[in-house]
Amino acid sequence: MYPNQYVKLNIIDFYLEDDKKIVTDVALINVIEDPEIATKELLKSKGDTIVYHTGAEEIIIEMRKAIGLRGMRS
Repeated sequence: MYPNQYVKLNIIDFYLEDDKKIVTDVALINVIEDPEIATKELLKSKGDTIVYHTGAEEIIIEMRKAIGLRGMRS
């Protein structure tokens, strides 16, 4: 539908495979025509909202393990 464009999506369904989230269903929030705006929207994305370029056939998100910061002792 939106070839070779940036889109903002809400992830509706996915499954986990090893350290990857394989997205199987999404809802379109909007199309983002300006790459700079797409980058800003990506940096603000939280939870199940992502910015994605439609040049790839599948949506696969590499999962990163949270790295905690160690507290400082007084």
